[in-house]
Amino acid sequence: QEGMPQTLTSTSMFTPCSFSPHLHTAKEDEQGGLIFQDGNLTSASLDALIQHLIPTTDYYPEKAYIFTFLLSSRLFIEPHELLSRVCHKCIEQQRLDDPVLDKARIRKFGPKILQLLTEWTETFPYDFQEERMIGHLKDMIHRIAPCDEAYWKKMNQLLQTLNQKLATLSHGQEGIVKISAAVSDKLVAFKSKPPSIQREILSVCSDPYTLAQQLTHVELERLSHIGPEEFVQAFVHKDPLDGTKPCFSEQKKTSNLEAYVKWFNRLCYLVATEICMPAKKKQRAQVIEFFIDVARECFNIGNFNSLMAIISGMNMSPVSRLKKTWSKVKTAKFFILEHQMDPTGNFYNYRTALRGAAHRSLTAHSNREKIVIPFFSLLIKDIYFLNEGCANRLPNGHVNFEKFLELAKQVGEFITWKQVECPFEQDANIIHYLHTAPIFTEDGLYLASYESESPENQTEKDRWKSLR
Repeated sequence: QEGMPQTLTSTSMFTPCSFSPHLHTAKEDEQGGLIFQDGNLTSASLDALIQHLIPTTDYYPEKAYIFTFLLSSRLFIEPHELLSRVCHKCIEQQRLDDPVLDKARIRKFGPKILQLLTEWTETFPYDFQEERMIGHLKDMIHRIAPCDEAYWKKMNQLLQTLNQKLATLSHGQEGIVKISAAVSDKLVAFKSKPPSIQREILSVCSDPYTLAQQLTHVELERLSHIGPEEFVQAFVHKDPLDGTKPCFSEQKKTSNLEAYVKWFNRLCYLVATEICMPAKKKQRAQVIEFFIDVARECFNIGNFNSLMAIISGMNMSPVSRLKKTWSKVKTAKFFILEHQMDPTGNFYNYRTALRGAAHRSLTAHSNREKIVIPFFSLLIKDIYFLNEGCANRLPNGHVNFEKFLELAKQVGEFITWKQVECPFEQDANIIHYLHTAPIFTEDGLYLASYESESPENQTEKDRWKSLR
């Protein structure tokens, strides 16, 4: 992580907590325990926020509010507890416990509560891996269904869609787990130079366009499994008003996010391995030029994550020390790409390019123009800084809703991007290679590198000796 800027400059699009001073002189309104400033909800007690989520016969919360609150509430209350409180309040407010139900009233309320539950299951399906969550859904439908047969149908549809979604997601997770297990065994085996039967990338795919497209396939596939809540759950601390228990005492629910970061690291090492492996300088230079073309195509597609992984792989010391190899490479194209991903000014150039891609995506006519795959570890870092930089609660115990609106903005944009269908045809052979080709450990990379171009100085000589 060298070159990661430690301080954030105010110019860096990233000033969620330095609110402009004139805001504080603005008119504060309070409605039902919600504090508004200039018409925007800025803070409230947790109870007031939960109340604001609950539909009535003549009220339904705004879509943006639902997303923001469901995303961030897990910092204060577990999803099953939240749903339980929502259901209890509905039962109270709509008198769903009365022996004789007010049917006309419930017909106004029914579609709204079903809509809220639908939005919740669609956006945060992983919340419903818990039996308790499904229990609350079923309890609610049993209470309102007597007033309208159609509610059964709607609820069945909702559960069916949810089941399909969870099945697809867990199938994807299993696939990823299988691949990771297979790969970690292979790492160990290649301490020394692999046998010459090792296939290399150019024999599997010699066309940079095709490889960039297949990388984009892998990226979009993996992105699709990440639940928006994982960004928040990655930073769950204890809630100070909650006494002793952290919100998520059970395992951190961030497995897809972690698997995605592992994929990035694998791609870095794969690139470095492919470059260090060939015995001849001319072939190594050819592999470098090939990856420069792949990276350039990733940039054009809007796949910044693969682009950054390829550049990082080329910048690893075992690769960058191959001076004789690099002297054979036309490096101008590489420097242009490196400049795009330069960390200076908090990745100013990259952020500009990302804005451009995001804008193109909004006005896109084809799926190809919709693709935006952000440099993922920077996205996580931004969200981390946003989380660390502002308190979740204000001194009066209110929830700092202004912070969560900013969080929802960043995560919401990501959700739009992860839903893009990949427009390229899939090549199973190439994708299999990307996931399973053996890669060197760091030591293995140095060994291969020293064997390709012998050590230059005493430090390198000592290192080579200890590796052998």
